[in-house]
Amino acid sequence: MQLHINNKTYETDAEADTPLLWVIRDDLDMTGTKYGCGLAQCGACSVMIDGQVVRSCVTPVETAVGKNITTIEAIESDELGKRVVAAWVKHQVPQCGYCQSGQVMAATALLKHNAHPSEEEIAAAMVNLCRCGTYNAINAAIRDIAGAGDKV
Repeated sequence: MQLHINNKTYETDAEADTPLLWVIRDDLDMTGTKYGCGLAQCGACSVMIDGQVVRSCVTPVETAVGKNITTIEAIESDELGKRVVAAWVKHQVPQCGYCQSGQVMAATALLKHNAHPSEEEIAAAMVNLCRCGTYNAINAAIRDIAGAGDKV
């Protein structure tokens, strides 16, 4: 199978039902996408497929063939992704950092589809879990990018 990841084409001989996460991490050695729960609950494994955030731990690799996959390794090659990472630094979002690649992917996907989300839209999109509880900083970073500051 051929996968188009971060604007490069990769070959994999993984079984069709292998979770995309394991192909990305184990076969292609892109370890920024994290394993969290394996049940699509936590979001640490979030990547974008054709601009939509997906949980790669439950996404069979065969469903990603022929699509554009973006992982955290390439997020700063996108102008909006670069702004998201800068806002994460500015607002000192990460504590342990484990979930942050998935959080950045979710925030970038949200802002690509809605440049000025409401507080409710942010809450609906940002459902990844953070054991450190950095949700207020995450929301502040997103509001900052959206141009709302603390007004939302």
